[in-house]
Amino acid sequence: MVNPPQIVDLDYFDRRIIAALIEDGRMTVTDLADAVGLSKTPCQVRLKRLQQSGVIRGFRAIIDPAKLGLDHIAFTEVKLSDTREAALREFNAAVRRIAEVEECHMLASNFDYLLKVRTADIRRYRIVLGEKISALPHVASTSTFVAMETVMEAGHRRTKSAR
Repeated sequence: MVNPPQIVDLDYFDRRIIAALIEDGRMTVTDLADAVGLSKTPCQVRLKRLQQSGVIRGFRAIIDPAKLGLDHIAFTEVKLSDTREAALREFNAAVRRIAEVEECHMLASNFDYLLKVRTADIRRYRIVLGEKISALPHVASTSTFVAMETVMEAGHRRTKSAR
């Protein structure tokens, strides 16, 4: 079983720091302090605490997939033939090795997993589905939904109480 995450107590300034970094993760500590209304040293201490506690897990570039020719998104429902813990572990480990799978969520539904799959086009998706996803351990069936337009995507989230 998965242990629930330990909730970190965040105050107003912590939430403002997080919101500011979501908008621009490359800002300097000085700019961050100005944005949240703190002096540099207290802001730096809070930032370090947020990183050490795991609230901030890291920083990365947000890439425009369309500029890389990867603007085809499909959501794939996956139903497993076996949902015992060992089978779930096998599936989880194997799906992490498929580069085209951007997200994988286990759901409480009439299917077991929802995958977000990004490829160049529908032809490439068909290959990924047929040769990679369908070959994952314990896959009984799949169903696909193709996105026509992305309205909002991860990397542009707003935090509670920071607005």
